[in-house]
This record gives sequence, structure tokens and C-alpha cells, in this order.
Amino acid sequence: MKQVHLFKTNISGISLPVKFTFPFYYKPHLLAEIAAKELQDYLEHQTDFVHNFGLEESSDIPAVGKMFGVLIVKDAQHNIGYIAAFSGKLADKSLPEKFVPPVFNMRTEGSFYLKGELEIDTINRQLSSLKNDAKYQTLKKSVKENTKLIADDLAFQRKRLVIFKKNRKAEKKKASTTLNDSEFEKLTQKLTQQSYNDQFFLKELQVYYQEKIEDISKECAHISGNIEMLKKERKEKSNYLQQTLFSKYAFLNSKKELKNLLDIFKNTAIQPPAGSGECAAPKLLQYAFQNNLMPITMAEFWWGTSPNMTVRQHKNFYPACQGRCKPILTHMLEDLPMDANLLLENLSKDKELEVIYEDAAMIVVHKPTELLSVPGKEIKDAVYTRMKEKYPNATGPLIVHRLDMSTSGILLLTKTKEANKILQSQFVNRTIKKRYVALLDGNLSEDSGTIKLPLRVDLDDRPKQLVDFSYGKAAETTWEVLGRENGKTRVYFYPVTGRTHQLRVHAAHKKGLNTPIVGDDLYGTKENRLHLHAEFIEFLHPTTNKKMSFTVPPTF
Repeated sequence: MKQVHLFKTNISGISLPVKFTFPFYYKPHLLAEIAAKELQDYLEHQTDFVHNFGLEESSDIPAVGKMFGVLIVKDAQHNIGYIAAFSGKLADKSLPEKFVPPVFNMRTEGSFYLKGELEIDTINRQLSSLKNDAKYQTLKKSVKENTKLIADDLAFQRKRLVIFKKNRKAEKKKASTTLNDSEFEKLTQKLTQQSYNDQFFLKELQVYYQEKIEDISKECAHISGNIEMLKKERKEKSNYLQQTLFSKYAFLNSKKELKNLLDIFKNTAIQPPAGSGECAAPKLLQYAFQNNLMPITMAEFWWGTSPNMTVRQHKNFYPACQGRCKPILTHMLEDLPMDANLLLENLSKDKELEVIYEDAAMIVVHKPTELLSVPGKEIKDAVYTRMKEKYPNATGPLIVHRLDMSTSGILLLTKTKEANKILQSQFVNRTIKKRYVALLDGNLSEDSGTIKLPLRVDLDDRPKQLVDFSYGKAAETTWEVLGRENGKTRVYFYPVTGRTHQLRVHAAHKKGLNTPIVGDDLYGTKENRLHLHAEFIEFLHPTTNKKMSFTVPPTF
């Protein structure tokens, strides 16, 4: 099998792992690191394909980074090697020979997918032709303009008739004191007839305008109807194509059990996301199970420039994504002995939650790293849990604001509902001053600045956040350099807003500082801890209105 590569490096002294990698949170095994390094050496020097990863100074081809994966395998003769894969397509191909094939190649000649794609493209061209037709555009404009003119004229006529009505009422009132009964009766009949005439005029005018706009709209509506029919046909064909495609992507597990995407996502709350099955990890495991190779350990790394929305660092290792890969890999790795899920370990159970200030209304604590602010789905140990146990008579939400689990530092809590509401309003109105200290994994060229990158959750890879200028919430951070040491930069962060992972993304994203925080296991490289600390806070006391401030220096 030419896709199975023997190690160039001597691995004879390296022990195999006892269990397979937990793909959603891991530290790469040494064998995986070596295989990844050999694949990276190949990528740096290969001439098999042309793809702009964004690592060159200039290129006419758009830059696109790519996730690569390596899977260490053992064959029936107990030989150890590795296989490699990439996410999606590479150089607009699915099958460069260095890598394992896709789970399903939708672009083989004569495939249902290419045929369906061609049909949808034909509909798109027809839609474009109809929508951009000069006659249709003129008709639409005429309908719009005439509709407005008619609406304006009807509004004018209604106002005019209201004035006539007021005039008749005034004339009748005046006549009641100056005319005799016979004359007054004649005038009343005359005014009543005028009222009937006005109402008849308005109704006739409305009918006339309705017929006029229908005549103008008729031809336009015929074309619009054709457009809607084509849209409906396109949607039906697209849905059929998608469902058929989902049924063709079928995945094996270690017991050779086969499930397609429709089966796998059947019991989830979502349809298979776009690109499901095209990530590196499912490709690797599929090839291994198809060819009776035993999976030993795996790792995935990013190669090239970061995408515009998500944070990716060149050569960094990353876990499999939650949205597309988790349901698939849960099936594929069923009954395969795996490392423990470290995300479920309570890393803070022996860490002290220090109270640095307390009075009748509030509490200020120093939260250690890896302690949750509020209980999670799996881990219940949290600042809230501990404080609720310590202060059982406290009322209200108790928690005023939150820190990420991995962030250490100052946290405010309240003992009363009223105090909580007052402090919450200070956060909402941004009158509270906060300062964070962070150690960044690289040297910054500038000394200060402001970052404005809107953020939202990555729906395919929670809890990660991404930059989205269309749908993200405004997020702003001011920063300044404290010092540079051993290739790293110590900075102050002053968050203007308080979005989830704001400081971490603003530090790591290529449009931010492009330098992740040391120890950031989501947006950088995991170390002993995340080097981010909420050092300082200033606020008004919720009952005395006295200005208060607290400082707790970081331990890093």
C-alpha cells in the first residue's frame, strides 16, 4: 500500500501508546510528532502539486491554509508506519498519491454529484438570465414607481375628503342658526349627497388604480412566477443531491460496521454540516479500517496562513472539530480503547479559592486557573458552587461576572440581589475598570494599540469563537506592552467589551496581534497553564457608592 509510509526517523526506542488518542483534546504522542515533522518536511520541499498555502511572499493563486493529519498504524506483520490526509481538497484535487483517498469521491467522471451539480448550474443560469432581463427590470421599476404614485395620490385624496367633511360640518353648524327649517333641510340633503359623492369617488378611484396596477403587474408577475418555480426546483434538486451525498458517505469502525452520514447524525439535533466526512481524521481511520491497519495514535496540524475567521497557527497541532467530526468519530472509534477525556477532569479540585475582601454586600475572590466560574454540564466544582456552600443565605445570582476557566484573577460576587443588580449595571454601562496581564508567545513589533474584531461562537467547533464582521458582536480591546523577555511579550489588556474568549482571540487572530497567549490550548499551544490573569479591578461599592479597587499580581 503506497499510502502507508515507513518512518525515515529511527523509532526503535519509542514505546507504542497503550490506548488510542482521544481526538478532541490531546497532546500528540512522540510518534505522531515525528510523523507530522516528516510530513511537514515533505510539504516544504515537494513538487507533486501546486497549492498556495500563504507561506510565500507573493503568488497569483489565492492563499489557503490546510489541516493535515497523520495516523500511526500497525499492519498484519506488526510493521509500524503512518498514513497522511488533508481536509477537503488540495490543489483542487482529492487524490494526490502521498495521501489517503477521500471517504467518497463525489467528482469521479459521470457521478450523480457532477450530473446534479450541472443541473443546478443550468437552473442558476436561467435564474440569472430572468432576473437580469432588461424588460423584467423595467417592468419591476414601473410597478414600484406606479405603486408609490398611486399610494401617494390615494393618501392625498383621503386628506382632501377629510377637509371637505370638516367644511360641510362647519357649514351645517352655521346654517342651523341662520336658515329656516325648510332651507336647512334642503342644505342638509345637499351636503349629505356631497358626502355620498365623495365616498363613491374614492371607491371608484381605488378600483381604477387597482385595475391599472394589475395590468402593469400582470406581465411582471408572469416572469416572477417563473423565477419562483425555478427557485423551488433548484431547492428540491439541491436537497435531493445533498441527501444522496450524505447517504454515499459511509464510515467504518473497528468492527467493520458501516454507517452513513444520515445514520450518524440521525439522533443529533442537526443535519450533517457542509464538509462532513472531508476532514483529515475520518479519512485516515476509514483507510485504516478498509485495509486492516490497526490505528495506534494520531495528530492533526495546520499548514499555512490562517483563515480569515478562525484562528489557526502554522504547524500547530489541533483537535478534531466538534460539529462535523465528533458524531462521525464517535462511531468510528466505538469499542477502540481510548485515552481519557481530559476535559472531564476536575483540575481545580485541590486549588484554593482565596477571599481577598468581604463585607455584608459583596465578596472579592482570587480565582485560580482551571476553576470554572459557574458549574458546567460535567464538572460541578466552580466558584458559584463553593461560594453558595460557604454563604447559604446569600440571595440573588451571587455571580456578577465570569472569567474563563483557564483564566486566573479577580472575580466579584454579591450576597444580596440588590447588590448584584447594582454591580451588574456598572458592567453593562462599562464604568468598571479592568486590567489583565498576559504573556504572549512571540515578540510584538508595536508598543500599544486597540483591537476591534467582532466575535461569535464557532457553530462547528464550540466553545471556540471566531471573527465575523457580518454576524459577530462588537468586541474591543486596548493593549500596551509591559516588556519583552526570551522571545515573548508581556502585555496589559484593557477590555472595553466582555465577549467570550475576547482577549484570547484578539491576541491570536491574524487581524489582531497574531500572537497567541502562552499556554492557550484553544488558539495557541498548550503549556502548564494559560498565561492570562485578571490583575486589577475598580468599581463603586453597591451600597456605599465608595470607589474601590483591588490588585492581585499574576504568578507567571
